[in-house]
Amino acid sequence: MLVTSPLPAPIGVAVVGAGYWGPNLVRNFQSSPNFRLRWLCDLDVERAQRVLGGYSTVQVSADLDEVLADPSVDAVAIATPAGTHLPVAMAALRAGKHVLVEKPLAATHEEGLQLVEEADKRGLTLMCDHTYCYTPAVLRIRDLLAAGELGELHFLDSVRINLGLVQRDIDVIWDLAPHDLSILDFVLPPSVRPVAVAAHGADGIGAGRACVAYLTLQLNTGAIAHIHVNWLSPVKVRTAIFGGSKRTLVWDDLNPSQRLSIYDRGVDVASPEELGDEQRRDILVSYRSGDVVSPALTEREALRTMVDEYARAITTGAPALTDGRSGLRVLEILQAASRSLAEGGTMIKLNEGHMA
Repeated sequence: MLVTSPLPAPIGVAVVGAGYWGPNLVRNFQSSPNFRLRWLCDLDVERAQRVLGGYSTVQVSADLDEVLADPSVDAVAIATPAGTHLPVAMAALRAGKHVLVEKPLAATHEEGLQLVEEADKRGLTLMCDHTYCYTPAVLRIRDLLAAGELGELHFLDSVRINLGLVQRDIDVIWDLAPHDLSILDFVLPPSVRPVAVAAHGADGIGAGRACVAYLTLQLNTGAIAHIHVNWLSPVKVRTAIFGGSKRTLVWDDLNPSQRLSIYDRGVDVASPEELGDEQRRDILVSYRSGDVVSPALTEREALRTMVDEYARAITTGAPALTDGRSGLRVLEILQAASRSLAEGGTMIKLNEGHMA
């Protein structure tokens, strides 16, 4: 007789926030066998009920305390404005719940640090939903860099521009750059980290905040990363170029038939191994022109992969791929970029423990 082990019980989860992003979380938690959606909490109860539909058995409440008091709720997913992340997430952690927070982790690095320390103290999972990190393309880029397929990273050039919604409370850096910064943090090998950032921006429409910005990051290896974010572009562009010593990878997120292209093309530099001060010789430069490969990717919704990772972190106790510390590292760069912007583009050093 075949004896099978019982499946683990689904994790009871509550979603807080039924606005722009909350419905996406609701849909993915409901479709995941790892979770059972218990509550949808929003100050606008009617909006929450519309998100769930007329036949849902999920409970609705405007009272966060009521939701957190339910013993069937093991985990909380927060999709509220960044300014509310600290009080909402802190309340959930203190109620003994695992916490998933939309980007950014908090409104400031100091607030994010409070959440990380509280989760550590209580032995709870704190995860940041850096959604792009869970796309098939970014997961593949991470694997390729880890395996050394591109060689040593020399540069990253990322463009995230569109005719977008000008935010009332944040500039374009805090709105769009968290995506690119979280991707950079996610794909870099553990020994590679940003050590300084400079930011330049402009407000051509009189919005009172930067609508176009350029971030330049220095890495500890001598490599450079450049990020362009823009609310005012008439065309939407989502590209990133990872230039390595062996190969260069181009990611075009708006091209579903060929999101990734790996070019065996580049510049090779050959020089004598030992050159004394008096033995200056010309460095030999050659240009390599090889094949272009477009690896096949299995299309899967990034949010579904993220939800599965949240379940894995909760059940195993291991840190999530985008844990609270990754959110903290992104916040550190964002705050340094804001300072650089205010100081006219000065290069701001990051903490030595940035990747800790």
